[in-house]
Amino acid sequence: MGTSVASEKSLWSTVSLSAYPAGQGSHETRADAWPSRLLEPRATLTLEGKLRGCCGTIEPRRSLVDDVWHNAWVSAFADPRFWPVAAGEVAPLKVSISMLTPLEPIAASSEAELIASLQPGRDGVGISCGDARATFLPEVWQSLPEPGDFLAHLKRKAGLSDSRWSSRTRAFRYRTKSFQSSHRAERGA
Repeated sequence: MGTSVASEKSLWSTVSLSAYPAGQGSHETRADAWPSRLLEPRATLTLEGKLRGCCGTIEPRRSLVDDVWHNAWVSAFADPRFWPVAAGEVAPLKVSISMLTPLEPIAASSEAELIASLQPGRDGVGISCGDARATFLPEVWQSLPEPGDFLAHLKRKAGLSDSRWSSRTRAFRYRTKSFQSSHRAERGA
């Protein structure tokens, strides 16, 4: 799951430009600077240790560099849980990029089976049932360390009932490689 130092620097350049207010940055990063498409990116923004935005894809939609730029921009300006990032928030903003491994289906015919199969602290977990779906990165285990609580919150995020398990529910796991930087550091401040 490795990326080169040059690839990570190129990534941070792309992410930094996406966080300018009103999306004024552009991303002219060369797509051929990246390894083949094996990983899916998610961008997480935090401000003073609190979540400020987190969006991404679990399936390819664009080139990797375009997905990174888009996900960072959406996290900053279009995450429906938050107001758009204001100009005064850009400097102290911390940005984390999580690269997801390919999704691995979890064979579970019940909620109890799914809970028993989870590896807290390691698994990123996604669920879907019809049009409802959601995912939690492995880092979410830090705030929800009990598998039953973790799954209950994930179901709520997807808009599913806490008390119901459907035979149509599907689950998958993945791992991540995450790296972070403060926006200020990337702009040379």
